[in-house]
Amino acid sequence: QLQLVESGGGLVQPGGSLRLSCAASRFTLDYYAIGWFRQAPGKEREGVSCISSSGTSTNYADSVKGRFTISRDNAKNTVYLQMNSLKPEDTAVYYCAASRSALSWYRCVHDAFGSWGQGTQVTVSS
Repeated sequence: QLQLVESGGGLVQPGGSLRLSCAASRFTLDYYAIGWFRQAPGKEREGVSCISSSGTSTNYADSVKGRFTISRDNAKNTVYLQMNSLKPEDTAVYYCAASRSALSWYRCVHDAFGSWGQGTQVTVSS
């Protein structure tokens, strides 16, 4: 079973940056689209950004466009989410997820992804 592990979360001041990593063990991520999702207390899980298996196609939520960048390094079996200009409303648990579905990166919704990590907390506060 594909296992995903997120890292890189933490406490950061508004305007700061963090880089999240999503690493896989036991399986290569080469054939998987990867999505980053987040869930704040009392809110539904939402898609933040998704990337195709080749890395050539990406999708972003309107709320993070221009601030977040998703990328992948298949040689390292890792997907990244660079988050800049962070805002308090970005505070949430961030999850990465994997999908073999060809169009999952385009839809970028949680029900298109079947393998999930445990999440990493991101807190943006002064």
